[in-house]
Amino acid sequence: MSLDSRLQQFEHKMELSVEAFAKELSGIRAGRATSTLLEPIKVEAYNSMMPINQIGAVSSPDPRMLTVSVWDKGLVKGVEKAIRECGANLNPITEGQVIKVPIPPLSDERRQELSKLAGKYAEDAKVAIRNIRRDAMDFVKSLEKNDEIGEDEMKKLSDCVQDLTNKFSKKIDVTLQAKQRDITQI
Repeated sequence: MSLDSRLQQFEHKMELSVEAFAKELSGIRAGRATSTLLEPIKVEAYNSMMPINQIGAVSSPDPRMLTVSVWDKGLVKGVEKAIRECGANLNPITEGQVIKVPIPPLSDERRQELSKLAGKYAEDAKVAIRNIRRDAMDFVKSLEKNDEIGEDEMKKLSDCVQDLTNKFSKKIDVTLQAKQRDITQI
């Protein structure tokens, strides 16, 4: 495996960490109804836990309402229970096979909690980036130790790895700031 392709692997892993962070943030509601709010919810169905979007169609007809059109009538109660118990303070209303989920406005206290949660997700993502950086630096040091590259090349590669780390950490910071602005807007 070439050195460039190995470095690209580390960069790809960092990109995946940023994407995972962005996906986690999408589950934090910011006062508006989005279908991603219900994505993390798993429902007991067919003897396994399934994501809600595999059991019904999730849509957002207006900014304060989500609807879940459950495809199997027998799963309606399970979906309603999963939404109620997901920890997002949601109270679903069932009308046949359609479950309406009104999104209550956020209190200032809840906004602060969500902002802190977003910060925790950001720190977890940065830890993942730093772990990838550590692996990359270990790889570079092993190349130098095995006399595959010289000291100058090791320094250059180490700087490259650090630049990647800084780039992806900055992406996390920018994404976090945007989400925190979104959460704290009234």
